[in-house]
Amino acid sequence: MSVFIIAEAGVNHNGDVALAKKLIAVAAMAKADAVKFQTFKAENIVTAVAEKATYQIQNTGNDETQSQMLKRLELSYDVHEELQQYAIERGLIFMSTPFDLDSIDLLSRLHLEIWKIPSGEITNLPYLRRIGALNKRLIMSTGMSTLDEVSAAIAVLIESGTAKDKLTVLHCHTDYPTQMADVNLRAMLTMRNELAVKVGYSDHTLGIEVPIAAVALGATVIEKHFTLDRNLPGPDHRASLEPEELKAMVRSIRNVEQVLGSAIKQPTKQEKEIMKVARKSLVAARDIAVGELFTKENITVKRPGTGLSPMLWFKVIGRIAKKDFQLDDFIEI
Repeated sequence: MSVFIIAEAGVNHNGDVALAKKLIAVAAMAKADAVKFQTFKAENIVTAVAEKATYQIQNTGNDETQSQMLKRLELSYDVHEELQQYAIERGLIFMSTPFDLDSIDLLSRLHLEIWKIPSGEITNLPYLRRIGALNKRLIMSTGMSTLDEVSAAIAVLIESGTAKDKLTVLHCHTDYPTQMADVNLRAMLTMRNELAVKVGYSDHTLGIEVPIAAVALGATVIEKHFTLDRNLPGPDHRASLEPEELKAMVRSIRNVEQVLGSAIKQPTKQEKEIMKVARKSLVAARDIAVGELFTKENITVKRPGTGLSPMLWFKVIGRIAKKDFQLDDFIEI
């Protein structure tokens, strides 16, 4: 099964529909499977005086509240519909993460194939019940969470109507950018083994090596923020990939998928041909007359590997030569 790659546009559209469409085009160019935005109503998710996160202040300053910042980044239903159509026309699955109940209802009208639960809603019981009742394919990020909290959220989703086999849980670290020492990719494997769910990874590190490593460990879904330009104003641009980097990440993940293979240890068709040249056979170390005994003095091991295998050495030693052999002739018994 191919790794599902989500190009996370998030709020990197800066409230500009034209910019959002450029992001969709970049995701298609990079050959991601899906492009994902974020859906919310500012007044539903933060209080009017809520402060920004540290990384948001670093990236956007502190002249406005979090609510004011988010208000500028809201997308209307009509814009969602327009972007969804634009993505579909370019071969992408359109996704958006709802951050409140009204946004779940808005996205339900778009008949999304796949839904994404953000890390911040993993303890939001009314939200989990509403989205779980959809019984759609769900991908849930788990930043800031303990294993017990993840397990509890999964239980709510299942109790609300989502089949467990429709759920994928993403390991995630909620910091922008995430430091390498904080990634802890092995936690992804812990969730897979302890909770018996499909797992993936939502990445906020700089660069592309961590999601590639996650795929090598067994991630089935990768999510990564991207932007047209890291220097654009906005909270998430600086921790996002630029277009060529996104393209390189997708290409690298597809390469890793190929090298992981089938898990069966056996030679390939190409190796079977090389085997003839690289392996060795039992050959005469000198001329051997018919009736002579094969000994360690008159047989040896040399390339090519098209004669008797050297693994038969002790079955050959002590036998009688049934014909004459010249130096380097393949031994026959």
